[in-house]
Amino acid sequence: MLTIISMYVGVGAIAGLLAGLLGVGGGLIIVPMLLFCFRRQEIPDECLMHLALGTSMASIVFTSVSSFWAHHRRGAVYWLAVRRIVFGILAGTLLGTYVVSHLHKNVLQAVFAVFVCYVATQMLLDRKPKPSRELPGWWGMFGAGSVIGLISSLVGVGGGTMSVPFMIWCNLPVHRAIGTSAAIGFPIAVFGSLGYIANGMKASHLPPYAVGYVYLPALACIVAASVLTAPLGVRLAHRLPVPRLKRAFAALLVIFGVRMLFVVIRQLFAA
Repeated sequence: MLTIISMYVGVGAIAGLLAGLLGVGGGLIIVPMLLFCFRRQEIPDECLMHLALGTSMASIVFTSVSSFWAHHRRGAVYWLAVRRIVFGILAGTLLGTYVVSHLHKNVLQAVFAVFVCYVATQMLLDRKPKPSRELPGWWGMFGAGSVIGLISSLVGVGGGTMSVPFMIWCNLPVHRAIGTSAAIGFPIAVFGSLGYIANGMKASHLPPYAVGYVYLPALACIVAASVLTAPLGVRLAHRLPVPRLKRAFAALLVIFGVRMLFVVIRQLFAA
């Protein structure tokens, strides 16, 4: 049991460090590491991906609070945008968790792998959309929130990789786009976690101490460790060559994403 706990503490420590150092979302790091840990723990293969996504989403609930509150104190959260988009976030996130509960693990792995490759390409190219319009009205924000919430819940992330470019495209300054995205990540995580819990309550093959698709021992260890190491990552960001580290990390993400797709394809042909 001690070995298992130390594995999950390590996941949280690495996720917090990289999030503080490179500014990458925790889900991109936590999901693949949880898959590795769950396999070592011999959790049944049928629920591995669902459990990794749900636990990742639950961990973002805790990390997003400190993030968006820090941005709020600096006046970097555009709360009008948050209020307009939150209903779409609710609809898209809950729909996404329902869809996830009915998808085969291979499909989920393929979706996650494609998303990882997309994020890695964004990091490598470092392209930001040109501010070319204003924030849309209620229905436009509802539609944008629905898409962001849906995709975020499908891949177990907080949505920053989509909401930040969207806010910049809508003429928000970069620092306000990041702060507003951090605030948007909180309802994504809350609604996503509730959806994963509700849709996983009747799932079979779940390990002890799992509440739906959220595995509580892993969640507790990840949250405790990431809270401690994220500030260290922030301090290191001021001393290390972050752009080069980010490109190297993006290259590793591409390799991981392609490898995961290859594994899925091989499993499909073996079936």
